Amino acid sequence: MTTVYFVRHAESDRSTIEDRSRPLTAKGQADCALVSEFLHDKNIDVVLSSPYKRAVDTITDFAESLGMTIHEVEGFRERERAWMEDMRPYTKKQWADFSYKHPGGESLAEVQERNVAALNDVLDRHKNKNIVIGTHGMALSTIINFYDKNYGFDDWMEMVFVNPWVAKLVFEDYDCVEIEKIDLFEL
Repeated sequence: MTTVYFVRHAESDRSTIEDRSRPLTAKGQADCALVSEFLHDKNIDVVLSSPYKRAVDTITDFAESLGMTIHEVEGFRERERAWMEDMRPYTKKQWADFSYKHPGGESLAEVQERNVAALNDVLDRHKNKNIVIGTHGMALSTIINFYDKNYGFDDWMEMVFVNPWVAKLVFEDYDCVEIEKIDLFEL
């Protein structure tokens, strides 16, 4: 069994529009302690992350507490999209039609394909390990949807303002046999 703890980043500073360099807010930085506390007894073997600053920063304290290096994986990055003040209408269209996208952006089908390919590579390389992956809301939602087709827009909306947020996925080879959604603020 391989266990993957996907950690959706803590609260990020929305005043920074550039997606890759968006930092955490002061609250987000403080909430990283919830991540470390949750993961401390999970016997983690490998720590990976999207290369985006907010995803890396969310798991940095945990990785450093164990003397582990965070390995960045481009495939786990968030979707490419134009900046919009309110993403909900656009995102709702994307969940209704996984191929829908704005010019220069990515469809959810493309995001899902990229993220699942990265995950399969991780499952190849780290079989029977406990893994942490720093990630993003939409990237993580498309992964969950790949294994649970009932997971959709309404599920995404339930977690969109919960930062950080964790999903535990357990695999037998490439088959996901368990999905647990964890709100760190309710533990």
